[in-house]
Amino acid sequence: MQRLARNGGTAGLLRWLAGRAGGWAGIAGSDGTLLSASGAPPSGPLSAPADVPDVPRLIAEGVRALTERGALAYSHDTGAHTVLLFPLPGPPGSPGPHDPRDPGEPHAEDRGATPLLAVVTPRPVAAGLATLLADVLMPLSLCREAEAVERKRRRVDLAESRGREAVLHLLMTGQLSIAQQVAGALRPRLPDPVRVCVVECPGGSRDEVARVCAEADGGQSWIVRCPVYARHLILVSPDGGAAIDEAVAALVNRCVVGVSERVPLADTATGYRQAFHALAVAREVPGRHVRFGAAPEPALVVGTAGRRWAEALLTPLLTHVPRRAQDPGSQELAATAASWLAFSSHATDHLKVHRNTLAARLRLIGELLGLDLHRLADQAALDLALRIRATPAPVRTPDPGRANDHTGGQRDGGAAPGHANGAAHDLDEVLRRPAVQEWALRQLAPVAGAAEETLRTWLRCEGRLGPTAAELGISVPGARKRLTRLEAVLQRSLLRPPSARYDLWLALRARETAAAEATS
Repeated sequence: MQRLARNGGTAGLLRWLAGRAGGWAGIAGSDGTLLSASGAPPSGPLSAPADVPDVPRLIAEGVRALTERGALAYSHDTGAHTVLLFPLPGPPGSPGPHDPRDPGEPHAEDRGATPLLAVVTPRPVAAGLATLLADVLMPLSLCREAEAVERKRRRVDLAESRGREAVLHLLMTGQLSIAQQVAGALRPRLPDPVRVCVVECPGGSRDEVARVCAEADGGQSWIVRCPVYARHLILVSPDGGAAIDEAVAALVNRCVVGVSERVPLADTATGYRQAFHALAVAREVPGRHVRFGAAPEPALVVGTAGRRWAEALLTPLLTHVPRRAQDPGSQELAATAASWLAFSSHATDHLKVHRNTLAARLRLIGELLGLDLHRLADQAALDLALRIRATPAPVRTPDPGRANDHTGGQRDGGAAPGHANGAAHDLDEVLRRPAVQEWALRQLAPVAGAAEETLRTWLRCEGRLGPTAAELGISVPGARKRLTRLEAVLQRSLLRPPSARYDLWLALRARETAAAEATS
């Protein structure tokens, strides 16, 4: 009994009892409800006979008789079998074994049922069985109480995990003040400025890696289990703290870590994208940890013209008023667009919505903005506009030789479309700014020749592997290998969202507009 209580818990003891009784063993509530059972007993000489009777009915009848008589134990012969009932020690309604299927839901035994040990055994009852059952009551009760404590601990952990996930979601959507208010009840407090780390854990070890991360930096980091990727941990760490990436990569075998630049807390979404890109590179290096290389965000170099363009493009979305109270408002639609652009179809996990809900919201967003969200060009334009809007402190850098920032040319087939109301500035005009041109050159500097042709083809094929492979005349695995090599060269993630494809499309478009202007 002691060995089973330590190693198998309630389930192990019940299986053992069923084998010793040659029948069935389980836990029942005071209303006759079966709360847990032994399942199939082990094979061998102690196996239960095939003609075990209707157990739920027998147990319900036995519990009813025990209650009516006010007895402390019950035994009833049914012809071929005997039903034995013993109340378990402990307070009424003490919870039962942990249900691993949903740790967040209250267990059936947590709702006030008084537990009883129930055994159905063939007649005649084996000698000493009643004494054995009386002896097992205490270890069985202790096992159940220990499992109840563990289940409650899991519920607390789950509640805290979901709270931290909610705070991260608020940070990613730019709702800084609300995130700080919610985080005030948890520890540690949100730091500012921060470095964002993305830790890719070996399969099934995320909880253990989270503990290692907390110990490695003395509990200073805000640790969140990624709602999108089941093997990822997201750490929002204070700038200047311990080198968490090196420590975790050294302590946990096969752990990979990507770290962002130093960013303001309000720019956590940018830090996450940087850390995710660094993670793609870290998978290919021996040390398994990489810090994001210095590269300005496009939202920081677009100037006042870019901000006016973004404002004009997003105005129909940001001023949208839903027709019904239950329909999504402008803020919810903007968060949906940002999540989908970052995580693609995984946005359903990030937003906790059904895929049909996501599809309906995206259709509405496209209609409001006059964009075709199936086109990479329109996706890149919307992504840039949302990032410009989320930039906390816009940099207003005047363009040399440009006294006015206004629409200068007509949109052609390759440019991202403006909104149908005609108020949006042309994206090509924004991409012609010298600061944006310099940014584009830095983005594309590592690629040339065949690598650039692969990149151009992939972007022209809307970032899809199949059409890219067909146009290049190679297999899909071959196209994937080329793009994986490009990830290492560019130090950006391409194949898994958040992908750098929007930035690369904008960089190529900026270079094309500059070349067209030079030849005109």
